[in-house]
Amino acid sequence: RLLRLLLSARRSLEICLFAFSSPQLGRAVQLLHRRGVRVRVVTDERYMGLHGSQIGFLQRAGIPVRHEQESGYMHHKFAIVDRRMVITGSLNWTTQAIQSNRENVLVVEDAEYVKPFLDEFERIWEEYKPINYRFF
Repeated sequence: RLLRLLLSARRSLEICLFAFSSPQLGRAVQLLHRRGVRVRVVTDERYMGLHGSQIGFLQRAGIPVRHEQESGYMHHKFAIVDRRMVITGSLNWTTQAIQSNRENVLVVEDAEYVKPFLDEFERIWEEYKPINYRFF
């Protein structure tokens, strides 16, 4: 179901995830990008470099990715499809979580509930601009 919901995107897909290592979901996101859907990803810096992470795969495909540089985790788990649907819950996009864990996913298409997620994504996207990264 998650795959079908993601593939329904026609204009935009904003992804804000702590962990993303599912190859199937990674291929779906890359396919959307190739179809012309504007895809943007926010993730956790520590997780993005781990073996199996799909983040490097998405970056090499030309998908913009931003990450935090804080001492805590960027622990959100949500995606916004076409600015009209939010997919959220406890699910990290990992094969382990999808196949074995007890997770929850909530899909909402009510603008009143989607807007706060859009606002949070845009706030984080701006905050994590590479020009704001600290190297020292």
